[in-house]
Amino acid sequence: MLIIIKKKWFFLAIAVLFIGFSWYIFNSRAVTEAGSQTVAEKFEIHMVTSEIKSKTDDGKVIESYRWDPGTIYVPKDKKVSLTIYGVNGKEHPFIIEGTDVKGTVKKGEETVLDLHFTEEGIYRLICTAHANKDHNGPMIAYIIVD
Repeated sequence: MLIIIKKKWFFLAIAVLFIGFSWYIFNSRAVTEAGSQTVAEKFEIHMVTSEIKSKTDDGKVIESYRWDPGTIYVPKDKKVSLTIYGVNGKEHPFIIEGTDVKGTVKKGEETVLDLHFTEEGIYRLICTAHANKDHNGPMIAYIIVD
């Protein structure tokens, strides 16, 4: 009988140690990771240019260019670093509607924009080379500031 009780306590002790150790590992990692991150001055967003191609039933090739992701969310009154990598298309001249921001994203290169929106709203990132379907567009991304 004494051996059975000792075995029960032994297994109970092992279970408690396992649960305690597991809790420590998962929570200490969360605390360490959260504690090692300082509140960043800049909010970073990454985007790419992409292309979609298809054929119609009569064999005509149709294509469209896009920013990916097509919608991004940006906090108001926060410095934002928007990095756009050119994957498809030779170059994409762009504007951000409602701002003075403009530039060109080139294939194989990164374009980095330092942005700071002080007004809430929806701003459109528009590729002026692909502004409508006649020019393989519209290539528009939405920047939602709130």
